[in-house]
Amino acid sequence: MTNRTANIERKTKETQIELDLNIDGLGKSDLNTGLPFLEHMIEQICKHGEIDISINAKGDLAVDAHHTVEDIGICLGQAFSKALGDKAGINRYGHSYVPLDESLSRVVLDLSGRPGLEYSAKFPRQNINNFDVDLIHEFFQGFCNHAMVTLHIDNIKGDNGHHIAETIFKAFGRALKIAKLITDKDTKTPPSTKGVL
Repeated sequence: MTNRTANIERKTKETQIELDLNIDGLGKSDLNTGLPFLEHMIEQICKHGEIDISINAKGDLAVDAHHTVEDIGICLGQAFSKALGDKAGINRYGHSYVPLDESLSRVVLDLSGRPGLEYSAKFPRQNINNFDVDLIHEFFQGFCNHAMVTLHIDNIKGDNGHHIAETIFKAFGRALKIAKLITDKDTKTPPSTKGVL
C-alpha cells in the first residue's frame, strides 16, 4: 500500500492555510489556527480516527472565525480526496455512535464521490469559549464539498454544548477510521458497481 498522505496549501485574501494529512497515522495533531476550541475538536478527529493532521492557519479572525473555519474544512476535504486516490479496496462506508455523559451523537458517511451533508444538531447556547457553534456546520460543509463525501451528522441528545460538539467530532473520526480501511480483497477497483467513486 502506498502512503496515503497529502499536503494542501490555500491562500486567499481572507486566509493562508497549510495542511498536512496522513490518513494512516497514529492520531497525532499539530495545530496552529488561533482557534483553541476548533483545535480541540480536530484533535478528536485525529485521536479517534487514527489520522495525523498538521495545520498552520492565519485568517481574518478580527472579522470573525467564519472564513478560517470554513477554509480549514475545505483544505481537510481536499487533502482527504487526494490521499484516498482512486479508493481501491476501501471499506467506503463508516458509522459511529459516541456518547459523552448526557450527550449522544451519530455519524454515518460514504466516501461516495458525491458531496452531501445532512446535519442535525441543536446547541443550548450560541458560543463555546467565543466559538460560534454555527461554524461547526460550515466546517463539515467545506469538508464534504471538497472530499466528495456523503455525510450524515445527528446529535441524538445532549444538554451541554461542549459535550454535543465533542461527540460529533469523535463520531466523525471513528466513522472515518472505518471507511478509510483497506479491507476488500479486490484492491484494484473501488467498491462500486460503477467501477469508480
